[in-house]
Amino acid sequence: MMYHLRHRTTFEYSNPVTFVYNVLRLKPRTLPWQQIRSSKLTIFPEPAVLAERTDYFGNTVTFCNIEMKHDSMQILMESTVEVQPRPTSTLKGVAWDTVRERLRGATSPEGLDAFQFCFDSEAVSRLAESEDYCRPSCKPGASAHAVAIDLMARIHTDFIFDPTATTVSTPVEDVLKNRRGVCQDFAHLMISCLRSVGIPTRYNSGYIQTAPPPGQPRLEGADASHAWVGVYCPVNGWLDLDPTNNQIADDQFITIGWGRDYQDISPVSGVMLGGGRHQVRAEVDMIPESELQQFQQQQQ
Repeated sequence: MMYHLRHRTTFEYSNPVTFVYNVLRLKPRTLPWQQIRSSKLTIFPEPAVLAERTDYFGNTVTFCNIEMKHDSMQILMESTVEVQPRPTSTLKGVAWDTVRERLRGATSPEGLDAFQFCFDSEAVSRLAESEDYCRPSCKPGASAHAVAIDLMARIHTDFIFDPTATTVSTPVEDVLKNRRGVCQDFAHLMISCLRSVGIPTRYNSGYIQTAPPPGQPRLEGADASHAWVGVYCPVNGWLDLDPTNNQIADDQFITIGWGRDYQDISPVSGVMLGGGRHQVRAEVDMIPESELQQFQQQQQ
């Protein structure tokens, strides 16, 4: 699949801003199944400083300073991304209850990298309640991937997608209690559950292809950022799972990057001087190549 991706973030301030320092994680990651054919970042007002580097997790990070007075700011990332089918994962593998001990003595780069995702992070803690919820999925002898797929299906069934129920800082405890949330909440919950039983799990950020209602045109800016998880099983490696949609990630997903939780891979973060009250609006378009011409005609 070839996608044309556009992510626009607009900030509007009640009072002028005199300085902004932003950290952006908006550029898709190059992976064996994902190639970036083009990428363009446009920021208004024009930054005085613009620099790019790779962070600890291998994600592309852009730093920018705006040092002129302004009452609005716009960040636009446009990318063309080719996504190929991923290798099919087998559910056979290392039993879930031996994974942590196997990684404790790991010496390979992959094993050492996976082991760090067994522990608590800033936004996700291992909880007794999370372990209790996870235990029914932990069948004797089941692999880490089999446990994770079963847990994913249960979260999809037991929890209600409700964008009004949580905020970006809602803790896992509240999500478990209220059984409502959005993709970020379900990813954090699944991470907490699996780490609580010793299975390495990371937070993935990116996009998923959506389709307009039958017979309706694709609306501009109607897509959104998405979150899912990556689960590690020795021998089999990483498997990406989406608890919001009860789906193994495939060529409908574009990956921006990953970290321990949302805090590591937030699309836009930073500090500013001034501004007063402010509003933030994010608009995303993830357009398959086959629909691009029709989408462009609708905009004219």
